[in-house]
Amino acid sequence: MRANSKTLIIPPDVRLMQAVTALLLAAFVLASAALALRWFSRLPVFAIRAIQVEGDVTRNSAASLRANALPHLSGSFLSMSLQNGRNAFEAVPWVRNAQVQRVWPNRLRVKLEEHHPAAYWETKAEGADAQSDAAVDRLLVNSYGEVFQANLGDVEDEDLPVLAGPKGSSAAMLKMWQQLQALSNKQQDGVERLDLSGRGSWRVTLEKGAVLELGRGSEEEVLARYGQYMRTITQISSRYQAPVLSADLRHADGFAVRLRGVTTTEKPGKTR
Repeated sequence: MRANSKTLIIPPDVRLMQAVTALLLAAFVLASAALALRWFSRLPVFAIRAIQVEGDVTRNSAASLRANALPHLSGSFLSMSLQNGRNAFEAVPWVRNAQVQRVWPNRLRVKLEEHHPAAYWETKAEGADAQSDAAVDRLLVNSYGEVFQANLGDVEDEDLPVLAGPKGSSAAMLKMWQQLQALSNKQQDGVERLDLSGRGSWRVTLEKGAVLELGRGSEEEVLARYGQYMRTITQISSRYQAPVLSADLRHADGFAVRLRGVTTTEKPGKTR
């Protein structure tokens, strides 16, 4: 005799209740695991016991790093954010870059890269010409052309050049200064100050006191005019036995020179 079979259909409201119960159970398990992990990470055994600092530490002592960085570190070995740790060390004066790593079970390894000053920096107001004064206090430019703030009294090299230009032009100005300086060294002179206007006009102040208007143009054009000046100016100054006070290199076919006690012009033409 064949047995009869029946299929039981679970009502929708019961299925919904089962699903909600499963979700609540899963949420409870996850929350419990998170609380357990949080409690576990705060155990005294995982408290940060030591910080090993490597790399550039010329301008920052252990006391300086402890005073400036440690107050901004939070959490244990397991819970601390490495990005927050990096930010804390990069906020220390003279620190350009910091790499933070965990060293099991309770130490941090920090590798620092410091700023190496290459020039002083003065920001000009937007639209200012090359002759105008800077708009803000003097800062510093590192060897990468980045502007940074630090105690100027900590700078050992007092002969750093001054770069003054629009915001965001520090890298291009440092590169230009390096190339102008190389041309100047051939005449036993140096670029003491380099100004850049908002319209792209260059102005140079040399260590011997001469002020040169280089004008606008591509990097190659400006350097070509300056190179021509450096190759020929000694002939002019020796002829008149007088130092150069200023020169205008914005002429198409030459430059105008003002000497102490006398003024002369070499091939004046259309100015740039």
